[in-house]
Amino acid sequence: MTSAPPLMLDHVAYRCKDAKETTEFYTGLLGMKLVAAVTDSHVQSTKEHCPHIHVFFAMQDGSCVAFFETPEELPMGRDPNTPAWVQHLALQVGSREELLAAKARLEAAGLHVIGPKDGHLCVSIYFFDPNGHRLELTNRKVVPDERTERDAHRIVEQWARTKQPVKDLALERPL
Repeated sequence: MTSAPPLMLDHVAYRCKDAKETTEFYTGLLGMKLVAAVTDSHVQSTKEHCPHIHVFFAMQDGSCVAFFETPEELPMGRDPNTPAWVQHLALQVGSREELLAAKARLEAAGLHVIGPKDGHLCVSIYFFDPNGHRLELTNRKVVPDERTERDAHRIVEQWARTKQPVKDLALERPL
């Protein structure tokens, strides 16, 4: 008997430098709602001492991006062995027009925005939030289906053997 996959994303959590600045960015520039904020002097799961605020920003489907500000910890860092473009959060918008409007809004606020770039599954723009987290806004051009799923398994197996790029036939079909 196989277990059911998770229902949906509840939240993904990252660290932030300043909860207020992060709130202004995610609510003001990305239009997300601040839906919860909690503070504590101890970590709920481990009970270790670590004063923090945990803020949650909701997307249209109710899933959230959340942040912890932990002022007593050492400054934030990133894995020096991972390229900066690898670790990112991709958020989907409803149309190409929304993507272009977001790009204009972000650039008007002084952010450097890359794109739009035409990728395998979507058209995307890329930028960094005030904490140095890379974000991607996407507009899908391919909706995963049985064919992309079948190809995905084949691609993973071939990659595991060769560690070389593999052609994905499902992504080459016309929409």
